[in-house]
Amino acid sequence: MVISGNDMGTIHKIKQKLNSAFEMKDLGFLLYFLRLEAAYSPRGYLLSQLKYASDIVSKAQLQNDTKKVDTPLEVNAKFRATDGEALPDPSFYRKLVGKLIYLTISCPDIAYAVHMVSQFLSAPRSVHLTANLHIIHYVMDTRHYALIFSSSTSLELRAYKESDFIGNLSDRKSTTGFCIFLGDSLISWKSKKHK
Repeated sequence: MVISGNDMGTIHKIKQKLNSAFEMKDLGFLLYFLRLEAAYSPRGYLLSQLKYASDIVSKAQLQNDTKKVDTPLEVNAKFRATDGEALPDPSFYRKLVGKLIYLTISCPDIAYAVHMVSQFLSAPRSVHLTANLHIIHYVMDTRHYALIFSSSTSLELRAYKESDFIGNLSDRKSTTGFCIFLGDSLISWKSKKHK
């Protein structure tokens, strides 16, 4: 369990109350929880998944690969369900996509790309695997990035939205993405295909 707040007295009372009802151990300040790494800096809190991202690179057997990519997907990449050849064992593809979906918790920059490759889980093909590996190459170069939740931010809420009009080649549906900021801190994001 993670208990967070700026009133140490109340936090102490909550911990005492929980301790009287349950056996518990206080591990101190949050550093690592559910594959999320947290760190404090004078500017605020940093949230990353460096170890988890490195595990994905190893799982894809790309740790010795030196290929550099600047974007999570090729520019203007469009995929069809029939592109490329069927994969003989789609479980590898599915595992990588599942891991990348969890990585989007701290990596909003890959959300759209992961959304694109996740559409082909039922019957992935070679082109889709190539796109998946492209995302992982991007993750290799950006895994040290972190989200920062500023300690001195305003409480102004801002939202941004983008849509591609009928961008999916298979079903002609649009994809919408959004991100929401509280002051300077990115607090929510998503990429989703329209119904």
